[in-house]
Amino acid sequence: MQKQVLIPLLLSVFIALLGIGIIVPVMPVFAESLGAGGLALGFIIAVFSITRGFCQPVVGNLSDRWGRKGFLLGGLAVFGVVGLLIPEAKSIGTLLLIRALHGVGSAMIVPVAMAYVSDLAPVGNEGRYMGMLNIAIFAGIGSGPLLGGIFTDRWGMASAFYFMAGFSFLALLLIMLQLPATPATLRNVKQQDGTIKSLRILLSTRRTTGILLARMGTMIIMVPTMAFLPLLMHQAFQATGKQVGMVIAARTLVNALLQTPCGRLADKLDKVRLLFLGSLVISLVMCVIPLADNFWSLMVLFVVMGCGEAIIWPTLGALATEEGRRYGHGTMMGAFNLAMSCGVFVGAIGAGYTTDRFGLHWSFPIIGLLVLGLTMVATRIIKCDPVAV
Repeated sequence: MQKQVLIPLLLSVFIALLGIGIIVPVMPVFAESLGAGGLALGFIIAVFSITRGFCQPVVGNLSDRWGRKGFLLGGLAVFGVVGLLIPEAKSIGTLLLIRALHGVGSAMIVPVAMAYVSDLAPVGNEGRYMGMLNIAIFAGIGSGPLLGGIFTDRWGMASAFYFMAGFSFLALLLIMLQLPATPATLRNVKQQDGTIKSLRILLSTRRTTGILLARMGTMIIMVPTMAFLPLLMHQAFQATGKQVGMVIAARTLVNALLQTPCGRLADKLDKVRLLFLGSLVISLVMCVIPLADNFWSLMVLFVVMGCGEAIIWPTLGALATEEGRRYGHGTMMGAFNLAMSCGVFVGAIGAGYTTDRFGLHWSFPIIGLLVLGLTMVATRIIKCDPVAV
């Protein structure tokens, strides 16, 4: 049963995230063509996180009670429609509305997929199973930017969004035909609570609060390193779409390749120390990114960043899976991904504000120092609370 569920699930997540990755190098340029400045670009990224953030705990909690397959199908359908709508946007306001819908669809995919994998993970193998899911996520979103850059250079920006729609509908078909219908996963009384009460219970323990703070803190770098990176590269050396895609892809593909060994490390070593080590690596890279003034130096820095993230993601996923056994995997993963959305929102607004206020080059070290400070606090909180399984 595990393989029957796991293989089509991971393949579908890969295909869906491949479609998302395709638009990463295109979105900021498309938004600029509509007249977006630094702060407006930040809001275009942030509105996606806002709607996703509000929906994720609700979807996660409901998936514990109603089952997960229907939410995956709904999310993939929304992704496909969004890919078709974005090229038709003629104003910043329209693009904001489409991105808000995009966030609703996202809330139905990654948290639910994480809950699926958490359901399957045996005790002591949480890091390995979350590592497998992360391989699908990062291989998809890491390959996508390279394809998106190639499609844009050859056929224009609109082609990237249409390919995203096509990949989303392909993943929907795969889930519909290959993923077994799963029953609701109620196992204890806590999972029957409503969303607000479930979140209150989650946040009542220091350990869970620290895990969610770490998730938020480490996600703050996503906007400057994804959406703002193309602008930095264009300013520094007139980078092509292909070069932007290669730098982003190098980081995420290295991350994907290291998920299995890092997942095993997370199952064997002190998770809190691993989390701090990975956070230190990505924070330091953020601080030196503005010093890179050519393609190859940025490529090396993003490979190092991918190594740091490869330590973080299976470790945090394993910690969240442990908590999911207490509160319901859908409920925990909904909150876990809400924290991620909060981090992306903070990163989007922070990067947009610092870009307009101090210049693009200062955004990266400021964000890097913020990430380091938050993760230092988070790891201290987690360490002070004993493991509860």
